[in-house]
Order: sequence, then C-alpha cells, then structure tokens
Amino acid sequence: MSVEYDPRPSAVREARAEVRKQLEGWGLTERDDLVDTAELLVSELATNALLHSTSRFTLTLSAAHGVLRCEIADSDRGTPQVLDAGVEESGRGMFLVAALALRWGCHQDGAGKTVWFELGTCGAGGCGGRLPGVL
Repeated sequence: MSVEYDPRPSAVREARAEVRKQLEGWGLTERDDLVDTAELLVSELATNALLHSTSRFTLTLSAAHGVLRCEIADSDRGTPQVLDAGVEESGRGMFLVAALALRWGCHQDGAGKTVWFELGTCGAGGCGGRLPGVL
C-alpha cells in the first residue's frame, strides 16, 4: 500500500497513524514492539523528508515472509547519513533507523530518492506453523 502526503507538519502524524492502521489490517499488532518501532522509524523518515524536500512524499508499506518493509520516497537526492547520537537536538533519526531496523538503505529514484527499512514481523516463537525440525 502507498499513501502520498503534502509537505506539512501534520503529515508525520498522519503517516504514523497509517502505519498502525495498516499493521492492524494485516493482523500484525500482536507485537506492540513491532508497531511502536515501525511508527517511530516512519516518523523519523517522514520528518527527514519534510526537512530536506520541498515536495510531497510517499509512504509505502509491504509485509511478506516475516518482514515488514517501510519506504519513504521524496524529491530530495541527498543521501541520509547516520550521525552519532551525541548531544545535538537533531540529526539522530538515521541513527535510530540503523540501530532498530533489521536492514535499511537508500536508492535514487529519478529526481528523488527512497529511504527504506525492514523489521521482522515474527516474535521469538517464529511466524507460526511447524517449528524447524519438528514433525
């Protein structure tokens, strides 16, 4: 699913709400940590899109094979940098993404870029079904 947002401060809140709504629709809300982490990281990427791009941004979510993938596409071509989580009041968003996501990355898309991260959707007990090695 994809949703496009206008470049206004309320878009970050709207993107977080869309993440929760979509995860509920997919039945992925059993793990509060997944929902909370996805909302936090989408919030960070959406905030970066607002700060560094002067146009709309698009949130895309997908879930398959035990992985939730969240993408934010905007018109800025600058590659995000992971900054040290020092005493600065800003600049820690990508540090959080790098620390909490299974994987993350950035690729150029025409006139802009897409920054993405992935989170595991399975708890410690796996994704259900038969356990490996058990008949």
